[in-house]
Amino acid sequence: MESKDYLKDISEIKNMMHKSSRFISLSGLSGILAGLYALIGAAIAYVLVTDYSYGVLKLDGYIFRLCLFTLFMVALLSVLTGIFLTTRKAKKHGAKIWDATSKRLVFNFLIPLVVGGLYILIILSQGKYGQSGGLMLIFYGLALINASKYSIGDIRYLGYIQIILGLIGSWKPGYGFWLWVLGFGIMHIVYGTWMHFKYDVKK
Repeated sequence: MESKDYLKDISEIKNMMHKSSRFISLSGLSGILAGLYALIGAAIAYVLVTDYSYGVLKLDGYIFRLCLFTLFMVALLSVLTGIFLTTRKAKKHGAKIWDATSKRLVFNFLIPLVVGGLYILIILSQGKYGQSGGLMLIFYGLALINASKYSIGDIRYLGYIQIILGLIGSWKPGYGFWLWVLGFGIMHIVYGTWMHFKYDVKK
């Protein structure tokens, strides 16, 4: 009897240490909505380029700026939705939303993302559009893997998929747009759905 209690105590201590070192309040629903935002944004960009630029984007063009604005709005909505749903989930479970662990999570997530964003802006300023979609996927995947050490470890699998899609997009630039749709849109929905039923839905 004492042996069972001892093992139970060890298990509880281990679980507490795991929770204290990882931010586990990420919402699966936010991943689903981020994917939907990405699909809507991609559809808008596709219509803009196809109908008004005849498939050709120019860095100083009005349509290009509209596409960048659309991309910015997709990212902004995804971040705001993620913050809102994650905060709500954390409060529901009595967890802190902004502590040392969540700070490490954000910091490690932003390092590859900011570096990647700056690099993409540099190559766009040089007129090299073909690699941008693949590079977005690669750096986003690296950001997810880097942040997974301080969150739900499962997000690293989404990171691996994004990197693979990004490498394919860099190898075949002509498919960059559709791979971007697959990575940021469809895979987010698939991942978010899986995470929602695995962690958010009560068994």
